[in-house]
Amino acid sequence: MTSHFFWNGDPVAFQPGETIAAALLRAGLADLGQPSNVPGGRVFCGIGACQACVVAVMGAAPVEACLTPAREGLRLGSLPFVGAQHA
Repeated sequence: MTSHFFWNGDPVAFQPGETIAAALLRAGLADLGQPSNVPGGRVFCGIGACQACVVAVMGAAPVEACLTPAREGLRLGSLPFVGAQHA
C-alpha cells in the first residue's frame, strides 16, 4: 500500500522514511511556491540551514520540508497556506 500526503490539495506518494522534500522532488515538484517577495521556494541546502524549503502544514506550524518525515494524510502547501479549502 502506498502512503500519500497532500500538496496544495493533490496527493503525493512517499516511501517509508522519506522526507517531505524528497517525496516532492521525486514527484517532480521542485518549486515550493513561495511568494515572489520571499527568498527560497525550493530545496536548496537539504539540511535545514537555509530554510528555503519551509512549507505550511494545515493545523500546525510551518516546517522545513527537507528535515520533516512525510506522514500519511499530511496537508501541506506553499506559504501562505492555500490548501486549506481541500479536504
